[in-house]
This record gives sequence, C-alpha cells and structure tokens, in this order.
Amino acid sequence: MPLFLIVVTTLLMLQLRSFSRTLMVLVTAPLGLIGATWFLLIFRMPFGFVALLGTIALAGMVMRNSVILVDQIEQDIAAGHDRWHAIVDATVRRFRPIVLTALTAVLAMIPLSRSAFYGSMAVAIMGGLVVATGLTLLFLPALYAAWFRVKPEEATG
Repeated sequence: MPLFLIVVTTLLMLQLRSFSRTLMVLVTAPLGLIGATWFLLIFRMPFGFVALLGTIALAGMVMRNSVILVDQIEQDIAAGHDRWHAIVDATVRRFRPIVLTALTAVLAMIPLSRSAFYGSMAVAIMGGLVVATGLTLLFLPALYAAWFRVKPEEATG
C-alpha cells in the first residue's frame, strides 16, 4: 500500500504540476467510502478482500474525476478567465462527461453484482461511484475556492 500511494502521488504530481492540487485530489479519494459502505450495508454484502479491491479501484475512479475537474479549472484560468468563473464554468462544463463516465461504470457493474465472488466488489464500486461523483461535483469546486481563497468579488463582469 505505501508503494501504491507513492506511485499514485508521483503520477498526480506529474500531471497536475502542483503539490497543492495533488493534495486536493488525494483528499477527494475517500469520498467513495461513504457510498461503498452504504451500499454494502443496504445489499447485505460482506466487506471482504474483493470489496477492498473494488474500493481501491473506486479511489482511482474518484481521483480521475477530480483530476478532470481541477485540470479544466486550471485550463480556464490559463485562458484568461477569472478564478471564480473558471471554477463555476469548469464544473458546469465537466458535469456531463463526469456523470456519464460514472454512470457507465455503474451500469457495467450490474451484471457482476449478482456474482457470488465479485458481487461485493461490484456493489462497493457502484455505491461508491454514485455517491462520490455527486460529492465530488459539489465538494471539489468548494474545496478549490476555499483552498486558493477565491472569492466571488474577484469576478469581473
């Protein structure tokens, strides 16, 4: 696990080119645990080894969504938009692609959810991704604004 965290952090640093943004993306990874735990309890599935593997994969999916959103915010800022509107516009613009990729992954897990071996993994991924996607789209823009002290008064026009 420590090697995994080092590799993930290094790859995020290379992609985001900022320790602050990398840390922000890593903070969003546990958001999937809320939905994974909730769905495992609802469907009365055990949190065994396979569900643990699904939860680790889920963390990667959640971080991918966060990277997409943070990168779009940075691109908008680089294009000359003020920081407040860059956060709002990037979130609105990336809403559909993030939700559609999450929904695709959730729907792909439905056949696996009936499996005796992979069922708990599929349920953990499905629940975690549904909840984490919603939370990421709400939490990450707010976190970005708070982290970098972006205020609506900065907005021009």
